[in-house]
Amino acid sequence: MSDPSDVMAPMQGARSEGVVTVGALPAQGQITLRCDLSDDFRWKLGETLGFAVPEPLGATSDGDRALLWMSPDELLLLCPYDAVPTLMAQLGQVFDGWFIAIADVSDARAQFRITGGHLRDVLAKLTPVDMAPQAFVPGMVRRSRLAQVAAGYWMRDADTMQIFVFRSVAEYAFGVLTLAAGAGGEVGFHVR
Repeated sequence: MSDPSDVMAPMQGARSEGVVTVGALPAQGQITLRCDLSDDFRWKLGETLGFAVPEPLGATSDGDRALLWMSPDELLLLCPYDAVPTLMAQLGQVFDGWFIAIADVSDARAQFRITGGHLRDVLAKLTPVDMAPQAFVPGMVRRSRLAQVAAGYWMRDADTMQIFVFRSVAEYAFGVLTLAAGAGGEVGFHVR
């Protein structure tokens, strides 16, 4: 694993200002865990990481690490980029003999942070996910689409969404987010 300061995240430093701010995030460690999310697994992973495993559609975090529920058999562990080798080795030891896939996907995805009071309106233009405040609450995680590409959404708080897309479509994702967030494109339906 490279020194994190040497790693070029997709769209490094890209930022646009409109009715919301769209910014590309720096490189981040991302480890996918695919297995049966049994009670035994949840307990063992929680003990290993030092924080709870999220419920479906949720996320848990502790400092610079977070665990996101991605599907009924998949979790995504976010961590500092340079912590991935140590965590991979630790998880490999803890789950030795288990039927589990543990994969470093740090360089496979691009991430964006969207912030601002028009966040729900901007994203409602691009995804079929219900962005109504009662349907998508802070802490929630969903997988869906962002215009024409697959995407994951994590609502960090009422005005902040972290979006995950494949690295190969980072420029496209930034472009559609920037266009949907352009001044004069306010919808006013879900404004905080």
